[in-house]
Amino acid sequence: MMWKRWKKKFIGDREFYGRVLYLAVPMIIQNAITSFVSFLDNIMVGQIGTEQMSGVAIVNQLLFVFNICVFGGVSGAGIFGTQFFGKGDFEGQKYTFRFKMYASLLIGFLALGLFGAFRTELISLYLNDTGSVGDIALALEYGKEYMLIMMASLIPFAVNQAYVNTIRETGQTFVPMLASVIAVLTNLALDYLLIFGIGIFPQMGVAGAAVATVIARLAECLIVLVWTHTHKEKNQFIKGAYKSLLIPKKICRDILRKGTPLMLNEMLWASGMAVIVQCYAVRGLEVVAAQNISSTITNLFNIVYLQLGSCIAIVVGQLLGAGKIEEAKEADTKMIFFSVGCCAVVAAVMAVIGRFFPSIYNTEESIKELARNFITISALVMPLCSFSHCTYFTLRSGGKTGVTFLFDSVYTWVLVIPLAYILANYTALAVTTVFFIVQFTEIIKVTMGFFMVRSGVWVQNIVEKS
Repeated sequence: MMWKRWKKKFIGDREFYGRVLYLAVPMIIQNAITSFVSFLDNIMVGQIGTEQMSGVAIVNQLLFVFNICVFGGVSGAGIFGTQFFGKGDFEGQKYTFRFKMYASLLIGFLALGLFGAFRTELISLYLNDTGSVGDIALALEYGKEYMLIMMASLIPFAVNQAYVNTIRETGQTFVPMLASVIAVLTNLALDYLLIFGIGIFPQMGVAGAAVATVIARLAECLIVLVWTHTHKEKNQFIKGAYKSLLIPKKICRDILRKGTPLMLNEMLWASGMAVIVQCYAVRGLEVVAAQNISSTITNLFNIVYLQLGSCIAIVVGQLLGAGKIEEAKEADTKMIFFSVGCCAVVAAVMAVIGRFFPSIYNTEESIKELARNFITISALVMPLCSFSHCTYFTLRSGGKTGVTFLFDSVYTWVLVIPLAYILANYTALAVTTVFFIVQFTEIIKVTMGFFMVRSGVWVQNIVEKS
C-alpha cells in the first residue's frame, strides 16, 4: 500500500515521461553537442599553451555573465509567454516576444560598451602572480585579443535568445536544437582550420577560435530567424510582431514587476559565479587553468539536470496557465524526482571517468591534478545542484520571482561569496579544500528549496485576468 502511494506521488506514467522527454531530449542533445564542442575547442586552445587557454577561459567567464543576463532579460517575459501559450492567447505571447527583443538588445549594447571600455581591467581581475606557472602578462594579451573579436557575437546571440526562448514556450525544441547543432559543428570545423592554420587557412591561434565562434553564432541566429518567419502557423506569436513596437501598458507593467527581480537575479547570480571564480584565481594562474578544464568537463555532464529543470518551467508553467493547479503540482513533484534520479546516475559516471579527461590537455601536471580534484568534487555535489535547480524553476513557473531572487542571488552574495573570499584570501587551506567547502554550501540551498516547494507558495496562474 505504501509503495503504491509512493509510486503514485513520485513516478509518472509512460505518457508523462514521453512528454517530458519530448521536450528535454532535443534540449539535452543541443546542449550536449554545444558542451562537447566547447570541450574540443578548449582542448585545441589548450594545445597552444597555458597562457592562451587561461586568457580565453577568463573572457569566456565574463561572456558567461553576459549570456546569463540575456537569459534573465528574456526569462522574465518568458514566464508570461509560457502561460499565455498554455491559455491559447497568442496575442499576449506576441507582446512578451517584443519585450524580450527590447530587453536582449538593451543588454547586448550595454555589454558592448562595457567590454569595449574596460576590457583590460576586467580580464586583469583574474590574473594574479602568486602561482608557480604561467606568464600573466601574456595571458592578458591573449584575453584582450580574444574578447575584441568575440564582441561581434553579442548582438546575434541576444536576438537569437529572444526567438529561441519564445519558440520553446510553444513546446518546439527541435529547430533550436538543429540550429545549435549546425552552429557548433561549424564552430568546431573552423576552430580546427583557423587555430592551427590547416591548408589554405591562416594560423590564427586564439584569434582563430574567436572568429570561428562569431561565424557560428551568426549562422545559428540566421537559421532560427528564417525558420520562424517562414513557419508562421507554428509560430503564431510572430504574426504582426513587427507591425508595431507597442506593448500594452498592463502587460508591460506586469512583466516588469515580475520580470525585473528575475533579470536582476540572473545578472547577480552570474556575476556572483564570476566573483567566486575570481576568489579562487588569487591562488595563481594554475587555478584559473584547472578551473577552466574542470568547468568545461563538468558542463558536459550538467546538461541533464539543467535541461530537465528548464522543462519544469515549460510543463508546469503551461499547466498553471491553463488553470490545472493540482495537475501542475503533481507534475512538478514527479519531474523533480526524475531529474534528481537521473542526475545521481550521471554524477556517478562523471566521478568515475571524469578524472581521465585532464590528461588530454597539453599543460603542467600540477594543473591536471588540480582539475581532477575539482571534477570529483563537482560530481559529488551534482545531485544537490539538481534539486536546487528544479526548485528554482518551480518557483519561477508560478511567477514567484521575488522569492527566486532571495533563493538564488541573495543566497550567493550573502553567504557563498563572503565564504569563498575569506577562505581563499585569509586562510592557508588548500584551494581544493576551499572549493569543496564552497561547493557544499549547496546543502543549505537544498533545504530552503525543499520547504519552499512543499509550502505551495509558487502555485498561481499569473495570466488569468490578462
